[in-house]
Amino acid sequence: MSVDGDGTATWPKRQPAGERFGHVHVAVADKVNVNDHDYVNDHGARRRSSMSSDDLNTARERFLASLAKSTKRSPLRRERFATDAEIPLADLYVPPEAEGGAPFDYLRDLGFPGEYPFTRGVQPSMYRGRFWTMRQYAGMGDAALSNERYHYLLAQGQTGLSVAFDLPTQMGRDPDHPLARGEVGKVGVSIASLDDMQVLLAGLPLEKISTSMTINATAATLLALYVAVADERGVARGALSGTIQNDILKEYIARGTYIYPPRSSLRITTDVFAFCKAELPKWNTISISGYHIREAGSDAAQEVAFTLADGIAYVEAALAAGLAVDEFASRLSFFFNAHNNLFEEVAKFRAARRLWARIMRERFHATDPRSMALRFHAQTAGSSLQAQQPLVNLIRTTLQALAAVLGGAQSLHTNSYDEALALPSEKAALLALRTQQVIAHESGVADVVDPLGGSYALEALTAEIERRAAQTIARIDELGGMVAAIEAGFPQRAIEARAYEYQKAIEEKRKVVVGLNEFVVDEAPPEGLLKVDPALERTQVERVARTRATRDRQAAAEALGALEAAARGSDNLVPRILAAVKARATVGEIAERLRLVFGEHRESLAR
Repeated sequence: MSVDGDGTATWPKRQPAGERFGHVHVAVADKVNVNDHDYVNDHGARRRSSMSSDDLNTARERFLASLAKSTKRSPLRRERFATDAEIPLADLYVPPEAEGGAPFDYLRDLGFPGEYPFTRGVQPSMYRGRFWTMRQYAGMGDAALSNERYHYLLAQGQTGLSVAFDLPTQMGRDPDHPLARGEVGKVGVSIASLDDMQVLLAGLPLEKISTSMTINATAATLLALYVAVADERGVARGALSGTIQNDILKEYIARGTYIYPPRSSLRITTDVFAFCKAELPKWNTISISGYHIREAGSDAAQEVAFTLADGIAYVEAALAAGLAVDEFASRLSFFFNAHNNLFEEVAKFRAARRLWARIMRERFHATDPRSMALRFHAQTAGSSLQAQQPLVNLIRTTLQALAAVLGGAQSLHTNSYDEALALPSEKAALLALRTQQVIAHESGVADVVDPLGGSYALEALTAEIERRAAQTIARIDELGGMVAAIEAGFPQRAIEARAYEYQKAIEEKRKVVVGLNEFVVDEAPPEGLLKVDPALERTQVERVARTRATRDRQAAAEALGALEAAARGSDNLVPRILAAVKARATVGEIAERLRLVFGEHRESLAR
């Protein structure tokens, strides 16, 4: 990839993976060089190879003849094999020399862990130094109920908090708003004011734990609430660590919990970048999310493409706001889905790291290696969970978590087996956490850095996913960038088409889902599911009314007025939001003032 004088990216023509790798990749673990018949093994001992390229080609032809005879005697299970992203799978993956390809360039395409292009991981020692952060996404009902769950999970060995918010909080509506009716506390915790946030974080050591908050349209407000609690406790802002999702572009693509138009939303996002650079140096200012793009129906290559294209848009917006790339890029983080197809998912994570490193160095001229290193959180695939035979979801989640670890995740959430039916029960949440702990402490996979690196099949899949993603990003560039592409409906249409094809494959049983379209059994309805008490909504309505009645009304009004004035100008909005939450302004009131200035986004039906 190169950058033209006008700032647009020119992506080099890439050979298809089958040509570039010959379905293939030379084994990296032994640093093979077939032409020199010489390699170094893992222990540094130098040996001579007994096989030349001609010998390898002859052996390959002999194998193909043997394969043809074998399949006559025992036909293959199906005519065509492919990944979930419809990447064709070869009969066998071999070194590129065997198919006339150039030898694989280890330093260019893999390199070493902790070094550009970061294909093999962002730290030299990876999990030998420390395990990934083990998070369990949790939030239900009111702040007190969620706080109880957080203390329970930390006592069971969880190493970081991950907060889920209910839809009214995500959409900037207080619990007493008519549009919030029936949704308060249902899919996450209800947070309306500083009073709620104090209860949510009660007894939690903010200076010692890492907190992830999955919130987007109101991300700046929830971050301000977190900072306000820390300020009241006397916790230094520089000691706070965590992540705010703050990824509004994927909301227009995949989820729909947006409030303002895209360009106004980008302003708030970059204001968070600038605020954290000055005030919260250990905070990840955004978690650029492919997770929800995948949940909406994309395939693995689309997930990488649209996620990194969103990342490009955020970098461009920050640069336009006057920030230097190496001032903020090291605090960007990513959030990916861990789905069922083990090798494709591991390849996806590696391809995303390599492609992002190249984008940051070649397109944006980053010089700090930390600006090029793609750090990511992974969550197992909620859309893969089935209501039928829910205990089977434990097996799905284990495979998905294993893919995330083999792919080098920095933090991980494992879904609970009952989430297709209800919010996670305490028992199910504990089993989900234990899944991570068994992988970490008993499987041995964390003891080797990039243990699948050098697999011919894996490197071919990594290259093909990178090629497809780069091709899609180039198309987005042609459309004028990700915001323009979203406005034109390009990613939305692509995801919808892929989701339709995937669902069609399930319905036609070309894709088997255990317990859903094959291996179906009669079963009794599950018991012990967690249910949110309907009375909680009334309690939250009363609580927010009490906040408004007991606060300093003039101080709250002045703070909201200052926020509105800043929104009409160009000042950073985060300090104004922080002042407003400290004056006990509510999440809904803050969002409403910004609605007055920015308006509300309405998706075009004519796509």
